[in-house]
Amino acid sequence: APVLAMVLALVVYPIFRLVRRVLGVTSSSCVCVGARFEEVKPQPDGTLMLVASGVAVEAGQASECYERYQGQVLGIQAGWVLDGLHYLSGGAVGFARGLNDTPKIVALLIAGEALSPGTITPNVGLALVAVVMAIGGVLNARKVADTMSKKITRMSPGQGFTANLVTALLVSCASRYGLPVSTTHCSVGSLFGIGLVNRTAKVKMILTILVAWVTTLPTGAAMAAGLYLLLQAIGI
Repeated sequence: APVLAMVLALVVYPIFRLVRRVLGVTSSSCVCVGARFEEVKPQPDGTLMLVASGVAVEAGQASECYERYQGQVLGIQAGWVLDGLHYLSGGAVGFARGLNDTPKIVALLIAGEALSPGTITPNVGLALVAVVMAIGGVLNARKVADTMSKKITRMSPGQGFTANLVTALLVSCASRYGLPVSTTHCSVGSLFGIGLVNRTAKVKMILTILVAWVTTLPTGAAMAAGLYLLLQAIGI
């Protein structure tokens, strides 16, 4: 799934970029200076220069630099259109995650119902799992979100939209065919693909994530086996 997501991002984003250019929508890197946004141009030494005045941008200002889109789509400002699509694509990823992740846990509840009839119905289990997942996301998802949004690759709004769209489509299609995939794996794969396109992929962070993926499965299996043996030893 993450490899497929990476390949799709590599293919889809250049197509979206071509469509943007055909529609006459341009992009530029800008920083907020007072109440205005000033266009900046990257220099060979890695610094930024204000296009209008030639003044170098300080490090603190450079951290506030981001890409803006100029032009209109169907008479609407391109930036507004993309912002709306970006929110929708983020919601689609959240929906796809619930669609694929919740049944994974409910499967355990169904198995438990088969072994101990009457303990809990699958429908109640579905609701409980959804609620707990939502609470866990609100309380503990910030660090993961920070890593994925900032530490894998630099992204323009269009690139972020592409990564969301690829992730949502892959996970939703997998759910349609009953395939349990990781939403995070798909998302990281698409972000890595974006990083390869714009050449800002942070390989060290990606390798760290890969190590976490490799160690998660055996660690989870070992913990489950240990807990089972403990419960069996005390007669539960």
